[in-house]
Amino acid sequence: MDSSPHPAASQASPDKGKGRAHGPTERTPLLSGQPSSSILALDNHATANSREESNPLFVFLVLLAWSYAAKVSRITPDDVVRDGLVLQGPDRVDVLNITSSGEMWLAVEARLGLDAGVVVGVNSEPGDTTVSGLWKAFGRWGIQALDVVTVNLSTIKVTSRSHPSIVLASVVASPLVVPLTANPPAGFSWLTPVSTLVVIRPNNDTSKWTTFLHESWRKGSIDMQADVGQADVRGGHKDERSWRKWLHQKMVDVRTPIHISIPSIPGIPPPGHKDRLPSVQDLITLKSFHISSNFNHLDIHAFATAIDPAPPTFNLTSPSIPFIISLPHTNSSQLPIPVASVSTAPFTLTHPNITLDISGIVLPLARESTPILSSFLSRYLSQEPNTIIISSPLIANLTVQTVFPSPNPPPRILRNVTIKDMKVKPGTTFLTSGTVFARIVLPKGIDVDLVVSRVLPDVLIFDGEVPDSVHVPPTEPPLPDPLPHGAFARIRPEDWLKALSARNASEDEGAVYAVTAKIVDVPLQVLPGRQMEFSNFISKVRGLFVSWLFPGTDKRVPLKVVFGSDGAVAGILGSASVAARVRGLPLTGHDGQMELSGLPFRGSVLVGKK
Repeated sequence: MDSSPHPAASQASPDKGKGRAHGPTERTPLLSGQPSSSILALDNHATANSREESNPLFVFLVLLAWSYAAKVSRITPDDVVRDGLVLQGPDRVDVLNITSSGEMWLAVEARLGLDAGVVVGVNSEPGDTTVSGLWKAFGRWGIQALDVVTVNLSTIKVTSRSHPSIVLASVVASPLVVPLTANPPAGFSWLTPVSTLVVIRPNNDTSKWTTFLHESWRKGSIDMQADVGQADVRGGHKDERSWRKWLHQKMVDVRTPIHISIPSIPGIPPPGHKDRLPSVQDLITLKSFHISSNFNHLDIHAFATAIDPAPPTFNLTSPSIPFIISLPHTNSSQLPIPVASVSTAPFTLTHPNITLDISGIVLPLARESTPILSSFLSRYLSQEPNTIIISSPLIANLTVQTVFPSPNPPPRILRNVTIKDMKVKPGTTFLTSGTVFARIVLPKGIDVDLVVSRVLPDVLIFDGEVPDSVHVPPTEPPLPDPLPHGAFARIRPEDWLKALSARNASEDEGAVYAVTAKIVDVPLQVLPGRQMEFSNFISKVRGLFVSWLFPGTDKRVPLKVVFGSDGAVAGILGSASVAARVRGLPLTGHDGQMELSGLPFRGSVLVGKK
């Protein structure tokens, strides 16, 4: 854009106006600041003839006009802003577009007025004499006849006041028509609604913004400076061809401070309370999400809310904004791994919270990223924190690290776990056989198609049901210390077990699958110091009593060969790893198989009964 930005669309303060002497705020117009040089020109539009030159009335009018011109020529930007310019708002900001280079195109609406009477000095005041009253009345008539001025600003450079050499953004705006008035009433009823197009080009060096925002939060205010190379003021509307164009003033090297007090945000410690900025999880709450299988990809749909820090009277609309979600690589020297591409639906500000409708897909994943994604899912299901990295293709070099929330309470993925037809055969070591059965219930919102191919259980066996007070499953490689009360043995296959799965009717949660896997002659390890508990359990099973020498001891205890008996109830507590292919998960060069580990379970089994 080649047009120059207007002076007040988003910078003038509602406190500005005649008789005001407050410091600049976030709405301070860009015409304010240090005194700048100005040039006033009354365009030569006609040549007086000799009769006009000899006319006393004409001479009087020329002298009167010259007196106003001399007055106007001495006006500085500070005079205009401090005494006359009043802006309320902005009342509405529409984000029209955000380009791939990060430019933001905004339509800004506000209420604006310039009390030119106080700036020029022609407003009525007590004590005016007849002559001064007539002089002011003529001036007010001239202001009324002029009606408006059009302001063109060159590119505005916005810098940090503490580091003026660092440009945070450049701003370009369309010409702005500023309404003029004299002797305005009290209040703001005399202001005129205005709108303008503004283009903001932020500095792509996000480290500068990060430093600036941290400093601002620590101080409790945003302090910037706007530098304008040239402000061009012309009478009348843009492209108007009338006598109003005779008024033409240029102001150069215009500077203005911008001060924004950071408001308190409900639920967030106030600015200056601590050094760190509020985190993403402080400001945005994920309310729900849904992941479902499609033919060749996984669809994502989510709802989130964000705290609205703006006053209730401020309105803003935004188009769709794209984001990339990545997972940090296990090797910190490697780049993060993009796993999802999502976009917000167009949204508006709502008070006190903004609702965000988010949709997208899971991105194609390289085979080497499978362990990282598997670890993420396992930690999520175990209610452990997971770091994610958010970026946007619209804002180069900007990444935000946050924590993806885990479900609370943690989901019970493995349910109704048991070992059907469990048999234990004595020998040099006890060998266990049977069929592991479980239901996999995915968390609410995860509705994907699975094909479970392998499972790897790690199970503690208890004499009777697992006590409610016991929640610690076995860990790899050591056992829990101390051992849970009632536990006497452990079953842990050395390798994965082949599994079969079938989808069941979904509950009020995610997808549900029935999974089975055969155990054949898997060693049953009697826990250290729990030989007597093992013997007591075996004694409950009716059958053929034999004696057995515990390995590494000279202790022989009576027990039974467990087959053909009525059986005994054993509690099981453990964790399992599950390998499954996810339909629609785009793993490059792979069949889409994921591994989830550390899934806790508890259940019971009837040992020995046919």
